Amino acid sequence: MSGEVQNAPRALTVGRSDGRIWGMSSAERLSRIYRRLGLVEIPAVDLSHAVVAVDAGWVFDESLIKALAGREGAVLVDDAGRAVAVHAPADLGYAASEALAAGNDPTGLDPRFTRLTALELGSAYNSALRKREPPVLERLTPETVRAVEKRLFQGSYKGVTDFVTKYVWPAPARVVTRWCALAKMTPNQVTFIGFLMVLAATWLFWQGQFGWGLVCAWIMTFLDTVDGKLARVTLTSSKWGNVFDHGIDLVHPPFWWWAWFVGVYAVGQEIPYAALSLAIVVGGYVAQRVEEGIFLGLFKLEMHAWRPFDSFFRLITARRNPNLILLTGCALVGRPDVGFTLVAIWTAVCFVVHAIQILQGLMAPKGSIQSWLAK
Repeated sequence: MSGEVQNAPRALTVGRSDGRIWGMSSAERLSRIYRRLGLVEIPAVDLSHAVVAVDAGWVFDESLIKALAGREGAVLVDDAGRAVAVHAPADLGYAASEALAAGNDPTGLDPRFTRLTALELGSAYNSALRKREPPVLERLTPETVRAVEKRLFQGSYKGVTDFVTKYVWPAPARVVTRWCALAKMTPNQVTFIGFLMVLAATWLFWQGQFGWGLVCAWIMTFLDTVDGKLARVTLTSSKWGNVFDHGIDLVHPPFWWWAWFVGVYAVGQEIPYAALSLAIVVGGYVAQRVEEGIFLGLFKLEMHAWRPFDSFFRLITARRNPNLILLTGCALVGRPDVGFTLVAIWTAVCFVVHAIQILQGLMAPKGSIQSWLAK
């Protein structure tokens, strides 16, 4: 056992709740959080170690437990001022956990204890999800299950993304995510179904079967929302899952656009400046991802999280879902050729916008580039 694990506080769950969220009890959910954070869960206080005691009557954002584990002496309180978790030193572990289990505040046991709210202990800005939102800390009862699930689902959503993912998918995705959680489906299983939809859409586009191809494509984009949310709300994300999901997301769009191009000719239509248009659509997609990588490498910040305009532009930039909107609209009126031309034009425009964003970043004062969401 490494020294880091030996010195880490032990995790102890006290109390209980009759409510189940995403198919789990609160205690089960806490056990998953402990494992993800590398905390050893114990059934009773170990007097040789500090202890992080957590009341299972509440639902916690993983970031709160992580922050608590790194701050000995912290007593986490909810909005009503009730103590719901504590990181106690070894000599006070038993007394503090007993007080917490009895619904009492352990703060008075020792001057080393400090009461902190969720915002004081954690942070309202989540850099991974590019959003500003208070960490989840909610009381769990059978009556509040659906409200807590909704809150957790909202907390799992990226704040900066395309407009379909942000405004169209949330309501149906929450329903399907709950079905998947209750059915014990894993995020990787959902991702695999999405991968099959990628292959089907590619083949159908290539054959000029744009209607059915778009059905498969939109199902894939919906499942791409579900798998990530399922992983976050059930705390079942994995390194392989992230590679599988993000790898598919990154690679498949150019193949769709190329297949669409071939399909246009399969149905007897033509695309003006065909070779140039294909180069712009496929090469432009790759070039824009390179631009985003350059910005991140230069400024250690996602391009779309810098300023309000950058976050707005992410809603409509020439990525998969906005491009599918253009293609779907044109396919519905029988002009997939026009759809491809519009995607080429929009891709070129977005490439120029991203290039300007990089130049603006280079001209900005050193150290001034920070996310507007973190301010």
